Order: sequence, then C-alpha cells, then structure tokens
Amino acid sequence: MSTVLSPTSALSRRDTPVRKFWFDDDASARTVAGERRHRQERLAGAFRLFAQYGFAQGLAGHITARDPEWTDHFWVNPLGRHFGRMRVSDLLLVNSQGEIVVGEGPLNQAAFAIHAAIHEARPDVVAAAHTHSLYGKAWSTLGRTLDPLTQDSCSFYEDHALFDDFQGVVLDTTEGARIAAALRQYKAVILKNHGILTAGPTVEAAAWWYIALENACHAQLLAEAAGTPQRIAHDVAALTHAQVGRPGGAQHSFESLYEGLVEAEPALLD
Repeated sequence: MSTVLSPTSALSRRDTPVRKFWFDDDASARTVAGERRHRQERLAGAFRLFAQYGFAQGLAGHITARDPEWTDHFWVNPLGRHFGRMRVSDLLLVNSQGEIVVGEGPLNQAAFAIHAAIHEARPDVVAAAHTHSLYGKAWSTLGRTLDPLTQDSCSFYEDHALFDDFQGVVLDTTEGARIAAALRQYKAVILKNHGILTAGPTVEAAAWWYIALENACHAQLLAEAAGTPQRIAHDVAALTHAQVGRPGGAQHSFESLYEGLVEAEPALLD
C-alpha cells in the first residue's frame, strides 16, 4: 500500500541551502524534502520553458521527475493543464501502479505507460521528457538517428537511439517497456512517426537535452533541405560529445534559463 504524502510536507524554498552561484549546485547538501522541492520547482519550470519554446501541443507531452525518497514514484503533470500555467502545486505524484498518491488528476495514461517503464529500467534516470514538438516529430518520420553535423548535435553522437515500432498512442505498459529497451543507456531516443524523448540524471539535464535535441533535429532538417551536409569525422565527433554532452553542462544551460523564468513568472513556485 502506497504512503500518502502531503504536498505541504515538502520544504519551502527558503529552507533550501543557499548557493553562491547557480553553478555551485550540490544535491548532496540538500535534505530529502529539500531535494523533492528542488525537483518539483525545476519540473514546473521545465514545463513553462517548454511552453515558451512552443512544445505544448494539446493534451500531448509529459515530463517526469523521480521522487528522491519513494524512488518507485514520480512527479508528473496532470492531463489538460497547459504547460505555460504549470505550478508546483499542480504536479501529481504517481506510484508504480499508476495510482495518484498526491494531487488531483487526471493522469495522462501515455505518460504513465512510457515513464513508468523508463524509471523502472533506468535507476540512474531522475527525469524524462517527451512532447510532440514540431521538428522532433518531423525528423522522427525519417526513421533515422541524427548525424554529427554541428558542435551542438555532437551532444547526441552515439548517445541516442531509434525506436521504430510505432503502434499508435502508447497506452500499454508493454510498449513503454519496448521504448525503455530501445533507449538503453543513452540520453535520448527518436520515436519513429511519433517524436523525441530525453532522459537524464536531473530534471535540468533531461529538459535541456530535450531543447537541444529538438534544435538538432531542426538544424539537420534545414541542412538537408539546403543541400548535402558534411558530417563531422568520428574521432572529432566523439571528442566533442565528451566536451559538450555531459550532464553538468546541460544542468547549467537549463539553470541559466530557469533563473530568468522564476524572476518573470514566480507563480510557478506556488
């Protein structure tokens, strides 16, 4: 039987240890409740950033964050709440059976089917992101992984996969398990005829990698429309991946956006 949490039991942001600089983040210094609140705030912020980038598409799309204490539970957006209006208090805590433990639904069944499988298969994954963003959808129809064409796209060089078994809306947990299997140890997977998905060790990394992967899809579509793109050589692409593809860089990139977002839209912390 699942333990029911109170949304008010999480630490307020005033109890989170003060950081001198945004890049000095040290999750190990936070209490469990403080880490929960940190993930919730970044999750709500990620939704609002996705809305700004145009990733909100009707009822489609979800980002999840594993709870730091009940690790088989994850926080997710309720179905029908627009990304641009997301607040911490809107988030749902869902257990491994798809039951809402904290918050008021409804729960997006596709979100549960996909994310429950990923969180179970990848204990290292704290967060995963999937929406129906335009360029990710367009690229997914080609049934290919991305080429190393630019420095930015090298973040995903030999670090993303293709899931080529589209069978309609993902409502069955067995299909979620197949997506998780296709993802393997990578940070991203292209879902053929569907879109893109990223996963990472922090909410910040998963969200930034989604933004970056959408951008890489856009760039390659433009390059191929203009002519024949020239690939970066394997050894250079592998070196560049090691330089730009790490979670720390993704976290810092996200935080640079998040700080301005909180200043402009403090209601997301409610």
